[in-house]
Amino acid sequence: MPGPAETAAIDLGVDQTILRHGPVSSVAEAAAAQGVEVRDLVKTIVVRRAADDYVFVLVPGDRQISWPKLRSLLGVNRLSLPDAATAKEATGYERGTITPFGSARPWPVIADESARGRTINLGAGERGVGLQVAADQAVAALGGSFADVTEPAVGFEA
Repeated sequence: MPGPAETAAIDLGVDQTILRHGPVSSVAEAAAAQGVEVRDLVKTIVVRRAADDYVFVLVPGDRQISWPKLRSLLGVNRLSLPDAATAKEATGYERGTITPFGSARPWPVIADESARGRTINLGAGERGVGLQVAADQAVAALGGSFADVTEPAVGFEA
């Protein structure tokens, strides 16, 4: 039976593949379990820009948010990451499973420019499950946009 993320992707007309795997404890392990490069395993980061106002930032596994770039793009001076309980309240998903597909509320989506034109794997709303999609199709279906909002992850080696 499809979960909410898979159902939402189907409802939006996004071609997707569900990938199931065992427990993982890092982005690198998740990429290996799903048979993809780390850069194609895309983390969905919930960023708070004001009270009850969030954005989803899609960040390739080998990169991290560049806060100055994201603040400039959003035209704000301050951004923060919500705690786990607040992130779950805003999205309906536990940290580590968050995806813009089937979120409790349809927050704006910003995908890093480096994901454009690629096949990516996102969380699928439950542990040990990935949602493989074409980035361009997924971002368009979610009403999102691409922007240069990341930098190489500190300490990450491919």
